[in-house]
Amino acid sequence: MKTTKSLFHAGFLGLTLLATSVMAAVPAAEADKLGKSLTPMGAEMAGNADGSIPAWKPLPKNAGAVDSKGFLSDPYASEKPLFTITAQNVDQYKDKLAPGQYAMFKRYPETFKMPVYPSHRGATVPDDVFAAIKKNATATELVSGGNGLKNFETAVPFPIPKSGVEVIWNHITRYRGGSVTRLVTQATPQPNGSFSLVYFQDQFVFRDKMKDFDPANPGNILFYFKQEVTAPARLAGGVLLVHETLDQVAEPRSAWVYNAGQRRVRRAPQVSYDGPGTAADGLRTSDNLDMYNGAPDRYDWKLEGKKEMYIASDSYKLDDPKLKYADIIKAGHINQDLARYELRRVWHVVATLKEGQRHIYAKRDFYIDEDTWQAAVIDHYDGRNQLWRVAEAHAQNYYNVQVPWYTLETLYDLQSGRYLALGMKNEEKSAYNFGFTATTSDFTPAALRQAGVR
Repeated sequence: MKTTKSLFHAGFLGLTLLATSVMAAVPAAEADKLGKSLTPMGAEMAGNADGSIPAWKPLPKNAGAVDSKGFLSDPYASEKPLFTITAQNVDQYKDKLAPGQYAMFKRYPETFKMPVYPSHRGATVPDDVFAAIKKNATATELVSGGNGLKNFETAVPFPIPKSGVEVIWNHITRYRGGSVTRLVTQATPQPNGSFSLVYFQDQFVFRDKMKDFDPANPGNILFYFKQEVTAPARLAGGVLLVHETLDQVAEPRSAWVYNAGQRRVRRAPQVSYDGPGTAADGLRTSDNLDMYNGAPDRYDWKLEGKKEMYIASDSYKLDDPKLKYADIIKAGHINQDLARYELRRVWHVVATLKEGQRHIYAKRDFYIDEDTWQAAVIDHYDGRNQLWRVAEAHAQNYYNVQVPWYTLETLYDLQSGRYLALGMKNEEKSAYNFGFTATTSDFTPAALRQAGVR
């Protein structure tokens, strides 16, 4: 009986994916809701019934000041928390928390807290990106059983999603400014809170922002990514290069690493799926970067629907350049006094490892912000179906350039008591530099060795 049920499920899933690949694009009449009852990004325009989630109201570019290093002032700095969730009152709010968030209160009952502030829905992107998203709604289709896209432009292929994998593609392709250079740090604290830092210099460019991009022949590349480790000295000079593809089944991601000690460039097929994350001390996988990235082919994706949930939002306080990294990194988890949570609507998607596939995470629960398509929380389960790691992203709107993105990504290991914090830039000489320009020749293996010389 069990076998029959499994065969039925597999057959039903196959038919569902087949239907999805044909029906991914929505009719023009449905796409016309974008900018009306739905925001141009696909979120519900209206707030919720009791007003605790407001209607969408995008932040203007001049919502706050920008300092000489590019850091943004907090447009909500005068606000105080409405209340704070602690281990003592967490059961009152359990229905609006992910299981992983709830588990953090149980793991760290004396120190973990969630200050909840008034909700704001200020995320927005440039008008030409909104126009591309609306075009995608009626044109973009899934290919390779949901593992690739065709007829896709710029960002967010499925603003009105009908399946879990479409929501995931929205996260993977969401707008992040088109191109950026950034200096960021990564910490992997011990259970007692002691830590050392790894420093990265990243370059990240989507294909349509390359100088030599040909829209008539877009190819299969989604974006180019180059990451150099600049410190500590024992790791400095190593460089990672990634060519991210849209259809990673037809053409897997290409990756290379430059080893400064050997002065050699080598292919890096391990930079995918559950391969080890760069200099992460075993605390994250390659596909944990950006909360989740890469080919979705190893999982079945089930769309559970929407729910209201407390997620880390408008995290300007956490990005304050007056802070030292030691102010943020604490034992067990980051300094939650610096965090800000708001009640938002999120898409809930459950990813279950396919039979015959391998990954250290047997299941993942995704909670994705409806306004930005950014993953806010992801719960990771091991092969015993035990909750293992909890990823939480602290987001902000880079309002001066109309880019929603992260301030800090965290990945908490509930079993070891350690965690990873990635993306801090408080002590760096500059904030993110959007509008970086490049050509494809800058992202070739031949160029990699030159970039890695120290």
